Amino acid sequence: MTLPVHLNALRAFEASARHQSFSEAAKELNVTPAAVGQLVRSLEEWLDTPLFNRVKSGKVRIIPTEAAKKALPDIRAGFEKLVFGLERLKENSETGILTVAVSPAFAAKWLLPRLNRFQSVCPDTDVRLDMNLRPVDFTTQKIDVGIRYGLGNWEGLYAEKLMEEEVFPVCSPTLLQGTFDLNSPFTLLRETLIHDLSMDAYTGFPTWSEWLLKAGIKETATRPNLQINNSAAVLQSAIDGNGIALARSVMVRDDLSAGRLVRLFPNIHFESLLAYYVVYPKEFSEGAKMKAFRNWLFTETGRSI
Repeated sequence: MTLPVHLNALRAFEASARHQSFSEAAKELNVTPAAVGQLVRSLEEWLDTPLFNRVKSGKVRIIPTEAAKKALPDIRAGFEKLVFGLERLKENSETGILTVAVSPAFAAKWLLPRLNRFQSVCPDTDVRLDMNLRPVDFTTQKIDVGIRYGLGNWEGLYAEKLMEEEVFPVCSPTLLQGTFDLNSPFTLLRETLIHDLSMDAYTGFPTWSEWLLKAGIKETATRPNLQINNSAAVLQSAIDGNGIALARSVMVRDDLSAGRLVRLFPNIHFESLLAYYVVYPKEFSEGAKMKAFRNWLFTETGRSI
């Protein structure tokens, strides 16, 4: 069936039916009530049937006819599909907003210090970071891509491994210049150990106890421990000289390079089962902004694509 009627007439009809008023529909559509009335009349003339009954109750109200009421759900669904289709078209452009779901700690310690390099590659893309620790719905929350930490299995999402990780002790260089001597892993038992509680929910993440066992130490620490539920704050506490942190190699990379922290016992290696992944619904894989950001991430980490 060919539809010669302009979409504006359908929009005017739908808005008028929802508000039961040409005047209120006109406000929503930013036109005059007369224009709305004319558009509705043009649709009625093409259909050769009335769409509204006019009712006077103080002020004139327009009530959709039974035929109009039956048609409205399909028309509204059609508008929703049109909007979704336009969003799909926008995804094929590198301009506009790219929304990235990422943890606050990863954003602070790894992504934000490097983000200017992505913006120099894609200057027409505005990046919005959704730093929410809770699971997100990519479609309803309009997330384009995410960076997640785990084993790589998230229902409904395609996951590509971005970076693997190792854990090791770190401390402030000023702490090394103090009175204690860290010539053996056993000496850690006499120091304040900083624990990252934000990792408790991740099955398979190495703890201080596991690292000490890897180093051949079965005894427990004698000093009080410091427990913090944010990975970036754990490293900052170590930078401030509050103790020795069990650092994640990806998160601590810049602090080591800048000399803010020093790795202890580099001959002891403990690989984490967990890693960082680029995640997205498969249907989002052809979005131009998402592809550009994904490619930049892998280039930034030095991995081949």
